[in-house]
Amino acid sequence: DLSLSRRLERTEARASAAFVEARAQLSPESRAAWTDVEGAYAMFDGVGSPLTQSFGLGLFAPVHDAQLDALEAFFRERGAEVFHEVSPLADSALLDRLSGRGYRPVELTSVLFRPTAGGVPSPPGGGVRVRRAGPDQADLWARVAAEGWSSESAELSDFMLELGQVSAASRDTHCFLAELDGRPVAAGTLSLGEGVALLAGASTVPAGRRKGAQLALLEARLRFAAERGYDLAMMGAQPGSASQRNAERQGFRIAYTRIKWHLRGPGE
Repeated sequence: DLSLSRRLERTEARASAAFVEARAQLSPESRAAWTDVEGAYAMFDGVGSPLTQSFGLGLFAPVHDAQLDALEAFFRERGAEVFHEVSPLADSALLDRLSGRGYRPVELTSVLFRPTAGGVPSPPGGGVRVRRAGPDQADLWARVAAEGWSSESAELSDFMLELGQVSAASRDTHCFLAELDGRPVAAGTLSLGEGVALLAGASTVPAGRRKGAQLALLEARLRFAAERGYDLAMMGAQPGSASQRNAERQGFRIAYTRIKWHLRGPGE
């Protein structure tokens, strides 16, 4: 319902804002910044960054042209394209308004949630141990997280290394490492907000796969959130993907499917 969607979207928005703040501190030349425009959080993490977009448009107040003008100006003043992640529970007039201004849908995301209580089945074998990575281990955590993407491409691994270093420095974001025989093999993050724990950053190094590391990471992060009074966990996945199916096997269910909208430029 609307109340749940507000909690989930605000949690992700606040986690993204914390990331942008960390980026601004680590790389002032990036001009990273965010702003709240009548409940919609707009993020600028650099031109072309997947985090350069807004969250919560139409969820906290009816959308009007002046609000959209302000959001579009925020991105354009920084040389960025305009993207909005929109919940299907947002202001019902929003779809027509966006279409009329030249927006088009470009991406779908399944937003999934589950109670933090109850945990998950223990991973097989029992050789995996999970611990939080402290601030002095931010580089180690980022390297492990990036190595988990190394089988995709070196370029993606380099991108994820940079992303991981910023994530590790973000406010209210907790980094976890899964170790097998004392060697880090998997990484994941947990960001806290609105009574909801956002799970992200999950990856496993090629040599550590199929040994229960991600299941152990999930269990540890759910327990960590529950012990601190956060009753829900959430994550996002591409509709119908292996990530979505794996999440559903661990007790997550789809709250809704979110649409990302892109403002077409002249001549598009």
